[in-house]
Amino acid sequence: MGVWENIFIIIYLAVIGYLGFVGYKSTKNSTDYLLAGRNTHPLIMSLSYGATFISTSAIVGFSGVAAWLGSSMIWLAFANLFVGIFIAFVVFGDRTRRMGIKLGAHTFPEFLGKRFNSKFIQLFGGLIITIFMPLYAAAVLIGGTHFIASYFGADYHLSLLVFSLIITAYVIAGGLKSVMLTDALQGAIMFVAIVALVIFAFNAIGGFNESLSKFDEVWQNTIVPLQSVQAGDFQAGSPNFLLKVSTLWGFEGWNKMPIFLSDGWLFLITSLVLGVGIGVLAQPQLVVRFMTVKSKQELNRGVLIGGIFIFGVMGLTYLVGALTNVWFYEYNEGKNALQSAGGVEQVMPLFITMSMPKWFSFIFLFALISAAMSTLASQFHTMGTAIGRDIYEQIFKAGKSSMFITRIGVVVMILCAVVLSYIFDKQPAIIARSTAIFFALCASVFLPSYIGAIFWRKITKAGAIASMFVGLITSSFWLLFVHFQEAKALGFCKMIFGTDSLFSGKIIFIDALIFALPLSALTVVVVSLITKGAENLAKKSFD
Repeated sequence: MGVWENIFIIIYLAVIGYLGFVGYKSTKNSTDYLLAGRNTHPLIMSLSYGATFISTSAIVGFSGVAAWLGSSMIWLAFANLFVGIFIAFVVFGDRTRRMGIKLGAHTFPEFLGKRFNSKFIQLFGGLIITIFMPLYAAAVLIGGTHFIASYFGADYHLSLLVFSLIITAYVIAGGLKSVMLTDALQGAIMFVAIVALVIFAFNAIGGFNESLSKFDEVWQNTIVPLQSVQAGDFQAGSPNFLLKVSTLWGFEGWNKMPIFLSDGWLFLITSLVLGVGIGVLAQPQLVVRFMTVKSKQELNRGVLIGGIFIFGVMGLTYLVGALTNVWFYEYNEGKNALQSAGGVEQVMPLFITMSMPKWFSFIFLFALISAAMSTLASQFHTMGTAIGRDIYEQIFKAGKSSMFITRIGVVVMILCAVVLSYIFDKQPAIIARSTAIFFALCASVFLPSYIGAIFWRKITKAGAIASMFVGLITSSFWLLFVHFQEAKALGFCKMIFGTDSLFSGKIIFIDALIFALPLSALTVVVVSLITKGAENLAKKSFD
């Protein structure tokens, strides 16, 4: 590594360290640590929201899925823009902010718990975050570590350890103030790097129109020949196995949507577009961002910033991911992206290191590190506060010592995520799959109660609790015993019933969200009406 690269790394870490120190020095109480003092600038909030939303799961994981499934992944970017920014900020943002202030809530589970006057709801929400978010954090860690290891030629496990230690330091020290300040810097780096990547990528591939015109040629020469080979002749999870399976699912090209209601269409729309697109509304680490600004006007100012950031980074990244097939075909002996990289998660790191100038690969490394660090910092902060404030305080009635427990919780959750990163690293498309699972789970468990909490006076505590349980039970059942990927990978269905899935046919390609979310929403309405409407607290807190 050259001298200038070492200097750049030192400067980057120094700036991150300085921002973490600024956050630490300005953190005087629990409101500062948990909600950045509720006076965050809208630019900082919007960049932090976007940087937390977009991680290496998007830049590495989902761009690799775009290389596998094609430009139809752009629909996910549209869903993220419309739901994750416009609906989230305009419809949910200010109501969440005002009610959060009135209730004195500092975390998403506490918001729901105080809205329904239920310590159980707060505890239950904290447990859901503690149990399931480490899998999502592991997905982000895997994505960032793969690129670091690829660029430096370092061991994956050593890279994972060093990367985790850096993030741990500033999350523990400064809380949400440190997280949001570093998020804003990292978000700006991500945006500039992605725009530059698109320019360099189109230049390397030969231009936008020429690249699109070659899609069919690459598909015909690398995918069509696989159609005459049995899928079982390939090793499960190998590039050719995934490509062969995608044609069996109804994919006909990288510039086309899969056949309507085919297995591939159901997987793409229900698991990726809807699972991640709707799930963003109930992400605990994102919801609290609305409670960090002072007014509705500042939230409105954040819509444009967030919209440009989300669509610019995600839309352009997915497009480049799909187009990598053309570059690899022309410059790597007629192989497409997956055949060249050996796996979904390796596509973007290999494309960057092979096709881009060395100096740009180094700069882009920091975009990937920034994407991972911004999301991981928020995840670890959310998991730590879930342990300290939502679980420990509710069980032991302790207030002052919960900050110490929160910091201990951050360390414990980081260790859990690191362990999962070791275990699941070799699973095919694990980054995108883990992200989609967590987003869909949060939507099924939290979203109906969250919507009712801020929009419906007649929702009751009993309705909210019943809805959460129905969402959790339905999602868990579908993941363990039905959905084609998770049921087979986890093996519980095989162990108990002797089969990979209890059902067969197209239904096993439909995501749990499609069943769990409607059932959860129906439950909250029916149970609330049966238990005779709103509690007294609702009248006090509803505005």
